[in-house]
Amino acid sequence: MTTPPALLIAGHGTRDEGGAEALRALVRVLGERHPDVPVAGGFFGAPGSPLPLDDAVDGLVERGASRLAVIPLLLAPTGPVPGALPSALARAAERHPGLGYACGAELGPHPKVLDVLERRLDEALGGGARRPEDRARTTVLLVGRGASDPYANAEVARAARLLWEGRGVAGVETAFVSQAAPDVPAGLDRCRALAAAAAPGRPARIVVLPYFVLPGGLWERLRMQAEGWSAAYPGTEVTVAAALGAEAEVAEVVMERYRATVADGAPGSAPVAADAGER
Repeated sequence: MTTPPALLIAGHGTRDEGGAEALRALVRVLGERHPDVPVAGGFFGAPGSPLPLDDAVDGLVERGASRLAVIPLLLAPTGPVPGALPSALARAAERHPGLGYACGAELGPHPKVLDVLERRLDEALGGGARRPEDRARTTVLLVGRGASDPYANAEVARAARLLWEGRGVAGVETAFVSQAAPDVPAGLDRCRALAAAAAPGRPARIVVLPYFVLPGGLWERLRMQAEGWSAAYPGTEVTVAAALGAEAEVAEVVMERYRATVADGAPGSAPVAADAGER
């Protein structure tokens, strides 16, 4: 059996050590679960990142990889992927002649991703959200990165609808950290109005759920925006949940995207192909 294509996890745009450590943790989880697949991760589009994508590619090549299946660590297709990631991979192929690669799809609102979001909701409320009456008075604000591409932003709205279905919360609204409307304060205004209409006379309770995988600077910006709004409305309970992080379900979705990419042989410098004996 020949060696399967290596898995390269491509995060976007962080210089934050917390985000880098979360990506390292995800790589460790995947390496432990799938020891037959060489795996590494790094960031593109962020000069000065503590975990550069170039170093991840170089490391895989040193380990004998000649083909890469590249999975963007994003939950929605955003502007950087169509341009910056293929450019970074093309430069890597120039440094390593003969290196083949194929880019897979982002993670999207996969059911396992939604399961982790629901877990973050429960954690933010100390487990009390598992009671039907408690969830019924909780409004969720799902916050995406934000992009200039309306189709990318629409993916966040799709995730919000899927998250709302069957989970018993009062509602799920959307907002964006930057580049798109509504911004976080406007999203919180909407949540507060909905909570007041649903339960007049009762304090509004809002959970802000980050719709991105890694902690870091983006999460800190979100937290500061939410805290700034909350200070102006002390009668409203606002809790900012953790990012998805290196959960087992996230690793499973990454591996699912990897297998689909290998099977499809998506175009690249030299498309990867599935080995006959690959699981």
